[in-house]
Amino acid sequence: MHGEYKIPGGKLVVVDVDTEGGALCRARVAGDFFLEPDEALDAVNDALNGAPADTDAAGLAARVDAALPEGTVMYGLTSEGIAIAVRRALAHATDWTDYDWQLIHEGPQSPALHMALDEVLTAEVAAGRRAPTLRVWEWGAPAVIVGSFQSLRNGVDADAAARHGVQVVRRISGGGAMFVEPGNTITYSLSVPEALVQGLSFQDSYAYLDDWVLGALGDMGIRAWYQPLNDIATDQGKIAGAAQKRIVGPEGRPGAVLHHVTMSYDIDADKMLDVLRIGREKLSDKGIKSAKKRVDPLRRQTGLPREAVIERMIESFRGRYGLSQGKVTDEELTRAQHLAITKFSSPAWTARVP
Repeated sequence: MHGEYKIPGGKLVVVDVDTEGGALCRARVAGDFFLEPDEALDAVNDALNGAPADTDAAGLAARVDAALPEGTVMYGLTSEGIAIAVRRALAHATDWTDYDWQLIHEGPQSPALHMALDEVLTAEVAAGRRAPTLRVWEWGAPAVIVGSFQSLRNGVDADAAARHGVQVVRRISGGGAMFVEPGNTITYSLSVPEALVQGLSFQDSYAYLDDWVLGALGDMGIRAWYQPLNDIATDQGKIAGAAQKRIVGPEGRPGAVLHHVTMSYDIDADKMLDVLRIGREKLSDKGIKSAKKRVDPLRRQTGLPREAVIERMIESFRGRYGLSQGKVTDEELTRAQHLAITKFSSPAWTARVP
């Protein structure tokens, strides 16, 4: 069995391992990491051999830590990363490059239709009718998108939203509210087979699916990192937040994962704080008076037009994993339009947590 794991901010770890009698055997760890002394690698392999095959990642990492020679130094490698690679091998996880990725980047859509497209496209991936897809959004109107479990009245000032012409919709994923405006926001979705994140904990899957973005930002001169559970941050402040939803596959098929990210290219901080009640509370808890100290837009950090930032992100993804031009099919669009009206524009859904 073969497993690979790119440690966020680190190097690639590759594990080949077999099992006999319910235990790991013939474990071989490799990768482009740095490890001193040389005999530490043998110690890692020996620590994995004999471990019960159902040992979780934390247990495997503890075995590795206990076996490392005194003074061992790892560069781009962690015991947790080794353990995750083992779990991915045992789970027969796939890799990014195992797929023919499709790009969808179409014209502006309404907030409700974007919510519906996420649900429909990810369900199509789960059903095996659509290839894994990177979808870059263009916003047709300003909006607040509340998380699936957020209280509507506690999160959004309805009067302020109406005054600013901001639509309010609820998405299918959890997490906090997003404030978006056309031209000021970069949003994308990944609709991926469940096999891509097999062997990863829920938290680890966020870091794993965000890693390509950190590389793209690095290419633009921004040192960014994943900040648990679901933020991307820089020295200047938070620039993005992610959310996920797992969708069950039909008739026993493996499911799919929706992972979407909203990045602040520019931001009207005063308007955001006027509309988001929860934003005021988060800032007050931290003793911060200005949202600009908490969310730092990409426009200022890159000096690039929004379109150029998006294009560089797409090219970075294409260079890593390959990416062909795709589109929303007529059938997918019809289903999404129906959902946009019957579900995502429905007060019963939007206010399902009052």
